[in-house]
Amino acid sequence: QVQLVESGGGLVQPGGSLRLSCTASTSRSILSMGWYRQAPGKQRELVATLTSGGSTNYADSVKGRFTISRDNAKNTLYLQMDSLKPEDTAVYYCNAAYGVVFSTSRSYWGQGTQVTVSS
Repeated sequence: QVQLVESGGGLVQPGGSLRLSCTASTSRSILSMGWYRQAPGKQRELVATLTSGGSTNYADSVKGRFTISRDNAKNTLYLQMDSLKPEDTAVYYCNAAYGVVFSTSRSYWGQGTQVTVSS
């Protein structure tokens, strides 16, 4: 059973930075990993994704401020968040797609970590 464990959330002032981490119990057959977030009363939305081939995709709202990266040796995905805004406040979830091809991949989620941007 795949497990994704997130850490790094917290309270930060506007303009500040945080780095989220997500460690996977196995990196075998990972097709892509990513970060999603869900603010109160809103649907979960994509923040950033990183494929096994190194391609990245960012939501327009975070481009230029957030950076997704991965340490393969540590089975860990990161999200460096800079210039944080109050509207970035949400529960952030790690996601990983495992399989041979995306059409038959299986998706796993972490438990979520709270990020609050407030003065």
